[in-house]
Amino acid sequence: MLSLVKMKRTLAWLAVGLMVLATSDAEAQCVMCKAVAEDSAEDGSLGRGLNSGILYLMAIPYAIMAFFAWFVFRKRKEAGETARGGA
Repeated sequence: MLSLVKMKRTLAWLAVGLMVLATSDAEAQCVMCKAVAEDSAEDGSLGRGLNSGILYLMAIPYAIMAFFAWFVFRKRKEAGETARGGA
């Protein structure tokens, strides 16, 4: 039977391997976005729209994580107040 340390190490290497394999698709998408931006950037408005879209897609995961962090913080604070007698 594998020890806990060996199992964690194996899972970590498996996760790293999966991330390395997943990057090839991400690079292909970046090349496609760059090609589209270069081909249709004659009037200059596409660059602003593309950048806005990237920022929007980047902000959503952070907003979701912030909501869950706030939710957990609030629940822990309520649990602590309940345990102390509801002050």
